[in-house]
Amino acid sequence: MKRLAVTPMMTPEYNEWWIKRINDNIPKLSQGNSHSIEEHLWVVPSELEIIRQDFERRNAEFEKKVEQMEEEKMKLRLDMDVQKLEAKKLRKGKNKA
Repeated sequence: MKRLAVTPMMTPEYNEWWIKRINDNIPKLSQGNSHSIEEHLWVVPSELEIIRQDFERRNAEFEKKVEQMEEEKMKLRLDMDVQKLEAKKLRKGKNKA
């Protein structure tokens, strides 16, 4: 017994439509959009990741502020030492006079 395989609508128009349909599903690189594959696969960061990034940014800002305050503290100590030396010289000058 022979079976006859009948495929519906095997016209040239159908074949062209089918090929075009298959090819339309294949992503193509467009000239205007030159993103890399990594950029296309980039995933939106989670809320936890956003919070972590914000924390790191704020932490870096605070570290800069701490460094500035430490420098200011060192300068103030130097000024204080200079003032003490000047006061000591003035006391010695009064004692001699």
